[in-house]
Amino acid sequence: MTDDSIVTGAASGSGAATARRLAARGDAVVCADLDGDGAAATAAGLPEATSFTLDVTDEAATDAMVAATLERFGDLHHAVACAGMELHGHSLDFSVEDFRRTVDVNLTGCFLTAQRSARAMRDKGHGGSIVLIGSINSKIALANFAAYVSSKGGVLMLGKGLALDFAEHDIRVNVIGPGVIDTPMSANSIADPVRGAFLMSKTPLGRPGQPEEIAEVAAFLTSEGASFMTGAYVPVDGGWLAG
Repeated sequence: MTDDSIVTGAASGSGAATARRLAARGDAVVCADLDGDGAAATAAGLPEATSFTLDVTDEAATDAMVAATLERFGDLHHAVACAGMELHGHSLDFSVEDFRRTVDVNLTGCFLTAQRSARAMRDKGHGGSIVLIGSINSKIALANFAAYVSSKGGVLMLGKGLALDFAEHDIRVNVIGPGVIDTPMSANSIADPVRGAFLMSKTPLGRPGQPEEIAEVAAFLTSEGASFMTGAYVPVDGGWLAG
């Protein structure tokens, strides 16, 4: 039987790779992103998929996405919240507007995707699984990233809290903690000679991860192989947090 999945942030990077990986195992996938054209391009390359233009901070739009999923595919089993943003700057100069936007997209967006998806899973009565994309910065801070690390630290605790709240409905919630991943969001940092060298010096495997390596873990966490995992944090970081 085909499972039905939502992936936010599906226009590029780890979101697009996750959508492709879930489709490869047979899922019908809703590819959602603020970049509607990018989401549509991802969906167009999959055997059974549709796209949805989504601002993850918009409650009504998130409700509409879940409703569209149920209308198109009839059910919802998994949701992977990959949508996110990264702004950096010294905390003495960082604007409140940029701080709020970072937290709203990265943290509130995860909450809305998880909550609305879980409601549909509960109403269908069969449980399900949700994966939130945190970061190594869910565990450690970096200079000039106070807003980002605050949001990603929140994602980690959000995942734990939701795991406890949703367990009675057999809905599992886990968090992935990517390290340096070769995505459009990280491209400038990786390419910068000084910044890139610093990031690789912190990564024992000595290379950036690939979006497909995040997607593989997301696929596992939304599979029966992870049926006794909930509230977990899984770093995929090339060894950064081991040191």
